[in-house]
Amino acid sequence: MIEIENVSKSYGAFKVLNQCSMKVERGEVTVICGPSGSGKSTLIKCVNGLEAYQDGLIRVNATAVGARTTNMPRLRRLVGMVFQSFELFPHLSVMENLCLAQTRVLRRTSKDAKEKAEVLLRRVAMDAHSHKFPGQLSGGQQQRVAIARALAMDPEVLLFDEPTSALDPEMVGEVLDVMVSLAKEGMTMMVVTHEMGFARQVADWVVFMDKGEIVEKTLAAQFFDRPTSDRARAFISSISQN
Repeated sequence: MIEIENVSKSYGAFKVLNQCSMKVERGEVTVICGPSGSGKSTLIKCVNGLEAYQDGLIRVNATAVGARTTNMPRLRRLVGMVFQSFELFPHLSVMENLCLAQTRVLRRTSKDAKEKAEVLLRRVAMDAHSHKFPGQLSGGQQQRVAIARALAMDPEVLLFDEPTSALDPEMVGEVLDVMVSLAKEGMTMMVVTHEMGFARQVADWVVFMDKGEIVEKTLAAQFFDRPTSDRARAFISSISQN
């Protein structure tokens, strides 16, 4: 579903990604972890073209990301993105946030968009808050709305960029519960996260990055029990002590 081949990206002389290669099959959940500044978020943003890369190739469902012939708006409809800072429109209600792209991009009628939104808001237990504005919601509630908004576009892939890092600890669980549900339903997911409990529970693969490089890609169970690199072992030891 996702192919990343020898992708490199630099900001001036600083190389933020260096020859990164990995694949994600349809229906798989891949967790990307590593220390801060290792290139995790940059890599995931390259997958749907939010960040440009200088070298290598990324394909989503056999479509080359960033190629001149690629219809990027169409590609992004298939690749939903959930950010750590929610990115909801503050002047729109929850319902309006879910309906806007459906009517503008997918050309659904207002009635169809609202019906779709109602189903998804029930799915993330936010249907009672459809009339509220983002500023009236907790962080966990806003993130669940953001997930519902991404699902409203009927994506084939969901990308999560540290979706719980901006949340208070007691709100993390309600967002992870939604993500676990999506994983069990077979959604293809790439998740940048420090939530190793989530990785242990639902990830098929764990990708460990450091200094812009993919140090290892390992089956989730093996990563936690038998990581192959010294750097990954040190990382797991560090987070286990916190």
